[in-house]
Amino acid sequence: MLPSNQYSFQLFSSRAGDLDAQFALLGTLGYTDVQPFFFAPPENHDAIDAQIALMQHYGMTAESGHFKLSMFDDGPDLVAGIAKKYGMWLVVVPWIEPEDRPTTREGWQAIGARLEQISDEMAARGLTFAYHNHEFEMEPLPDGSFPITHLLGEKVAFEPDLAWIAVAGQDPAEWLDKYAGRIPAVHVKDIAPAGECLDEKGFADLGHGVMDWDRLWPLSCAAGSRLMVVEHDLPNDWRRFATRAMASLQRLAQTEIAK
Repeated sequence: MLPSNQYSFQLFSSRAGDLDAQFALLGTLGYTDVQPFFFAPPENHDAIDAQIALMQHYGMTAESGHFKLSMFDDGPDLVAGIAKKYGMWLVVVPWIEPEDRPTTREGWQAIGARLEQISDEMAARGLTFAYHNHEFEMEPLPDGSFPITHLLGEKVAFEPDLAWIAVAGQDPAEWLDKYAGRIPAVHVKDIAPAGECLDEKGFADLGHGVMDWDRLWPLSCAAGSRLMVVEHDLPNDWRRFATRAMASLQRLAQTEIAK
């Protein structure tokens, strides 16, 4: 089981809310870590400093963050500098734009080579680098191989989003086993029953969907995850999601203790 300070909240889930209100509620609910996201380099560091100040005011940390791939291409010191300000040890690429996605093994391998280079650049700066999946990396190519295996290669760490793996028709447990020891964090997400929550992208609040987290939680911990990051891509009410997700986190933790 992970200690409670390793239960993290991906701030993309509450992106429409006032920042102070977000941290106030998250702190009240018992979250002590958040996962910020960056779609582009900041125009200045005032917004970053303000977020860090609020984070610290409410007694939270940010051990990890999501950074668009192009930010790493702007230079390794850009991302490393932001990460160091927050106190992160893990930096993650969460997305490849549709127009940049190859259709061949060789194309994905080329991106994988770049990710390996980034991994080395971040390691030289004292940071762990990982890649985060959606469904498209988990769908087989014409030759039967998977984009994710070409992206991760032999050394890139993996932050699996288990719900997106399931959306792609794959068994999340098999991928946890495949990359055990290379998984520093896991995205904890749930899928609504078929035909439900269509206005929420088909996702459900953690513990209120069809994902078997009683099975996947201990497997995630056994695979080496140090951070369990709850997320919902499009909640109608992020406060509802954050509240119900924490209740589910606590239940899962207690179940693990009882074993």
